[in-house]
Amino acid sequence: MQKYYKFDLKTNSPEEMAREFIQADVKGILMGWDAESGSGLPKLSNDSLAQIVKGFPDAFIGGFAGVDPWKGEMAIKETERAVKELGLMGLKFQPALQAFYPNDRHFYPLWEKCAELKIPVQFHTGTTGIGAGLPGGMGIKLEYCKPLLLDAVAADFPQLTIIACHPSWPWQDEMIAVLIHKANVYNELSGWSPKYFSDALKKEIGGRLQDKFMFGSDYPALTHDRLFKDWDSLGLKPEVLEKIFYKNAQRILGLQ
Repeated sequence: MQKYYKFDLKTNSPEEMAREFIQADVKGILMGWDAESGSGLPKLSNDSLAQIVKGFPDAFIGGFAGVDPWKGEMAIKETERAVKELGLMGLKFQPALQAFYPNDRHFYPLWEKCAELKIPVQFHTGTTGIGAGLPGGMGIKLEYCKPLLLDAVAADFPQLTIIACHPSWPWQDEMIAVLIHKANVYNELSGWSPKYFSDALKKEIGGRLQDKFMFGSDYPALTHDRLFKDWDSLGLKPEVLEKIFYKNAQRILGLQ
């Protein structure tokens, strides 16, 4: 059953975004959006996303296409078009808003296409701010975003690079278990100030899993200036911060 949500999306213009990224001395990777089937919300066309990336090369180095997994063959064709024709670097999914389980075999043909194209796939994990605090949470079900759902996908598609987005709260230990067990799963840490990370997560970032994590901002929800200060406050070694801020992303995403 399709749901329709109504809320205000306050976003900056592409020019404003680019200016803020340049001022912060950050190279951004933009995320697409298509949750029409699960939410009724309007999509951001991948053409528009690619146009922004190409129009502001001093600010953005790539983009992850938004694809609605419920669109079946259309989703597979759009994935191929977004990568081969538009030059986008991967796919981004928000299972809670798109209302799907990543490990449902109904969607395996899409993961097969991603593996064939050798592109990384991002999945939102953990709670979401959309609908938080409202009656019924706007009908959004958090169970779609449990990190363990990615474990089966990683096992069945060992050549697929899977990136779990956000610190995965309240399932941070579950996320850590998947990161330890599956070499093709990584964790991007946007959307939270690191001072609110669990002690277990902080320990892994500075320890045995330091090669598995990547910085993210979730712009414009959090400013880069605040995030950099909060990351510095963790007391991590400079070489670990270098990995988190950019070296891990260079390796995992194959960036120049």
